[in-house]
Amino acid sequence: MASNRAYCPARMRSVPSFSIFRHQGYRHYWIARQLISAERQMVAIAIGWQIYDLSRLTRSIEESAFMLGLVGLTQFVPVLLLSLPGGQAADRFNRKKILVYSNIVRFFVILSLFGASFMPASIAIPAIFIAAFGNGAVSAFTPSASNSLYPRLVPRDELPLAIAWNSLGMQGAAMLGPAIGGFLFIGGAHVVYGAGALFVAIAVVMFATAQTPPHEPVHNVRGWSMIIEGLKYVYNNKLVFGSITLDLVVVLFGSVTALLPVFARDILMVGAEGLGLLRASPAIGAAIVAFVLAANPLSRRVGPWLLGSIVIYGLTMFGFAFSKIFWLSMTMLAIGGAADMVSMFIRQSIIQHATPDGMRGRVSSVSFIFIAASNQLGEFESGVAARFLGPINAVILGGFVSLICAASWLKLFPTLSRANGFEDVDAEKKAGDETKSVASG
Repeated sequence: MASNRAYCPARMRSVPSFSIFRHQGYRHYWIARQLISAERQMVAIAIGWQIYDLSRLTRSIEESAFMLGLVGLTQFVPVLLLSLPGGQAADRFNRKKILVYSNIVRFFVILSLFGASFMPASIAIPAIFIAAFGNGAVSAFTPSASNSLYPRLVPRDELPLAIAWNSLGMQGAAMLGPAIGGFLFIGGAHVVYGAGALFVAIAVVMFATAQTPPHEPVHNVRGWSMIIEGLKYVYNNKLVFGSITLDLVVVLFGSVTALLPVFARDILMVGAEGLGLLRASPAIGAAIVAFVLAANPLSRRVGPWLLGSIVIYGLTMFGFAFSKIFWLSMTMLAIGGAADMVSMFIRQSIIQHATPDGMRGRVSSVSFIFIAASNQLGEFESGVAARFLGPINAVILGGFVSLICAASWLKLFPTLSRANGFEDVDAEKKAGDETKSVASG
C-alpha cells in the first residue's frame, strides 16, 4: 500500500482532495468502477427504450409499463439467489479476481444484447430478458467483491474521502452515462451496446492491473455458517440494519426510474434523447452534492441528515408526478437525486465503519440484496402500480411511502435517528464485538 500520509477531513475545502489517487490500486479500481457504472446506465437506457418501444407496437401504455417492471424482476431473481453466495465468495476468495472474471462475463452478456438489437421484436424481447437475467447474475458477485476490496486500498483515516470519491464518480457516471446512451441511441441500440462493451473491456484491464494487498480469507468457517453469521451481524447492528432497510422500503416504492420511458414517450413526449436527460437528472443533483461531500465529508448529525434527506426525496416525487413541463420534471429529479446522495453517503459510511474486514463480503452481499430488491423489485413494483393505478398515481404513491418511512424509522430505529457522528457507529461496533466475545466465551 502507498504512503500513509494522513487525510485531514476537519479543514474545510472548496474542492475535493485528489490525494487519495496517489494509491495506485485505488486509482485503477476507481476508474474501472466508473466505467462499469457508466456502461450500466447506458445499457439501461437502451434496454428500457427498446422494451417499451417494442411493446407499444402491440400493447397499451399500462401494459408496456408492466413489461418494464418485468425487466426489473428478471434482474432481481438471480441477485436474490446468488448474492449471499457471492458475499461468501468475496470473503473466501481473491476479490480482484472475482471482479475480473465476473466482468468478462458481463462483456459477453452485452455482446448478446448487441446481437439482439438486429432481431425482430418476437425474438429481441425474449433475448433482452435473458440478457437481463445474465446481468443480474453478474451483479450478484461484483458488489460484494468491489465494496470489500476498496477499503483495503487506502489507509483507514482516508476511508471517508474514498467513499466520497466513489460517490462522486458514480454520480458522474450516472449523469454522463444516460446522456451518452440517449445520444448514441440515435444511431441505434447496437451503437449503445457496442460502446458499453468497450467500457467493460477497459474496466477489466484496470481491475487486472490494480496493485492490491494479498487477500486474507476467512478460515475455519464454511458454507451456510458463513452466510448465517453475516445475516446475524447485520440484524444485530441496528445502525446497519436500520440504514439498509430504510433504503429498501423507500426505493422499493419511491423509485421512478423504470417509468421514465413512459414519461419520456407518452407524457412529456421528448423521445429517447429526452429519456437520457431525464435519466441523467438525478445524477446531476447527486453529483453536485457528491462534489461537496468529497471536499467536506459529512460527519455530524448524520442521523437527522439521513431522515431529512428521505423527506426531501419524497416531496420531489410529488413535484415530478404533477409536472407536465420537461425542465421542471428534470429539476424535481435532480433535487431528488441530491437528497438521495446524502442518504447514500451516510448509509455507505455507516456500513463501512461498522463492518470488520473479515465480514465485509457477507455484509456487502446482504446490503446489495436489499439495494437490488429496492432497485429491481422497485422497478417491478412501479410497473405493477402503473398497470393498475397509471404512471402518475404510481409516482404519487412512492412519494407518500417515502414520507411515511422517514416518520416510522424515527421511532423504529432511535439509535439511527439520533446518531451524531460515525464515532457512534464505531462505538456500537465495539459494543457488539464485546457482546459476541462474552457470548462465545
